[in-house]
Amino acid sequence: MKWTKKAAPVEQPEREPGLSAYQQAMRNRLLAAPVVPAPEPWQPVFEYTYGVPVGGLLGIGFATHPDSGHDLVMVVSHDGHGLFDAVTGEKIARDRDPDPEDSTPDAVADLSCPGLGPIAGSRVRIAGLFGGGLHTTTEDGWTLEVVTPAWPNDRVLLSGDGGLPHAGPHGERWWHIFHSHYSTFRTAGFSPSGRTIAVATSSDLSLWTRGTATRVRSQ
Repeated sequence: MKWTKKAAPVEQPEREPGLSAYQQAMRNRLLAAPVVPAPEPWQPVFEYTYGVPVGGLLGIGFATHPDSGHDLVMVVSHDGHGLFDAVTGEKIARDRDPDPEDSTPDAVADLSCPGLGPIAGSRVRIAGLFGGGLHTTTEDGWTLEVVTPAWPNDRVLLSGDGGLPHAGPHGERWWHIFHSHYSTFRTAGFSPSGRTIAVATSSDLSLWTRGTATRVRSQ
């Protein structure tokens, strides 16, 4: 008789427990909250619903204009580097052909790229595809959260109540201001000054400001 070695039984993975009633109720609240405009004093910088198009966007970082003091947003994409004034929305610098060793932030330990235009000579830390992060709170109590109640579509929540679980009604103390159902989410956060909110996806950049300036049309 020919003997065959029995294969070891396949160990079944433990079934992940389902959501608790509390967790399911919170998820339902997030799913039910529509996208709404950010509250005062926040104003959108660009006229388009999804900000300004930036094809192949990889990440963004903040800097400060040495003359005006405005927040600046540096954008790193497959098409090079760009620099936006976060108050007016103006694109103030562009480098379509950065040096290969500086074209993406993953080449250095601090995930930074060289500045351009008025911030040439400095380096800007970039958050996005390669890691890193932006500020999620401001000194005066605003909080920004990224939630994914229906993976893989990320939602950005702005709040003045300290963050989840958001006891108050939607539209009073917390606001669902962005839904990346159409593109791949990259990063979201406040500028170090707390005067700018930025949300970046693989296809566009959205900005909100509480600075004072005339909004310009998307580039």
